[in-house]
Amino acid sequence: MSERLLRRGFLKQSAALAAGAAVAALGEGALAAEGRVPYQISLAEWSLHRALRAGHLDNLDFAKTAKHDYGIEAIEFVNQFFKDKAKDKHYLTDLKNRAHDLGVRMLLIMVDNEGHLGDPNLNKRMQAVENHYQWVEAAKFLGCHSIRVNAASSGSYEDQLFRAADGLRALTEFADPHEINVIVENHGGLSSNGQWLAAAIRKVDHQRCGTLPDFGNFKLDEDREYDRYLGVTELMPLAKAVSAKSHEFNDQGNEVKTDFRRMMRIVVRAGYHGFVGIEYEGSKHSESEGILLTKKLLEKVRQELT
Repeated sequence: MSERLLRRGFLKQSAALAAGAAVAALGEGALAAEGRVPYQISLAEWSLHRALRAGHLDNLDFAKTAKHDYGIEAIEFVNQFFKDKAKDKHYLTDLKNRAHDLGVRMLLIMVDNEGHLGDPNLNKRMQAVENHYQWVEAAKFLGCHSIRVNAASSGSYEDQLFRAADGLRALTEFADPHEINVIVENHGGLSSNGQWLAAAIRKVDHQRCGTLPDFGNFKLDEDREYDRYLGVTELMPLAKAVSAKSHEFNDQGNEVKTDFRRMMRIVVRAGYHGFVGIEYEGSKHSESEGILLTKKLLEKVRQELT
């Protein structure tokens, strides 16, 4: 091997070591802000839904679990695990203080079971909008940037487009003065059609309304599934968060249903450098194993992309 090649190898290794030292010294957030790492990693609470439902974990301890068990310092709540606490300031203050004491950032609240924002009945649609108000206020109190909602509707393609955009616009107008984003996940029905959901968000036409592309939720009905890579590509220009859905890993540490390298290239090429939330919901691995496998894969891909 020539001296030039040896020196090139030495310089490449030195650069990699320096980059690793920089990440350790400044932290992911500072480096992402400077464009020196492609994305940051957060933990979605749904990854631990079995432990939470079984009573093995309490929502108040989610921040501690994320940091101490998984080394993750940014979290995404699910309202199902504190559904009666949206207006409980004592509870929310405790939740907030625990996260702050640990240096854990609270990014968003995923909101379910509050009615259909695209309901064909106008009164029910507006009631669903109002049902979400409490979660906007809770997100503001906790210091989150967004609530994640669903765009469920019924009727023709165009009818659902109008109805979903109508409900989302009304909710977004309420959230705007609270400085909270309303972001929509592909989550079944027409919302799992990337083209339709992107069109609905553009019809809302508000800077605080965007998407939360999920790698795995592209099932249109029992027999059809939308192309996940096309869907994420269509949703990324409007994304304010990203959900790295995982189910199962092979012996090489790769997710068997989703090519994470391909997905993360789509994410980064769209100009997104924010948090990517781990959302493990498989059954082959335990919740703890699934979270750690997803984190390891995201870290490996991030290193390849850096």
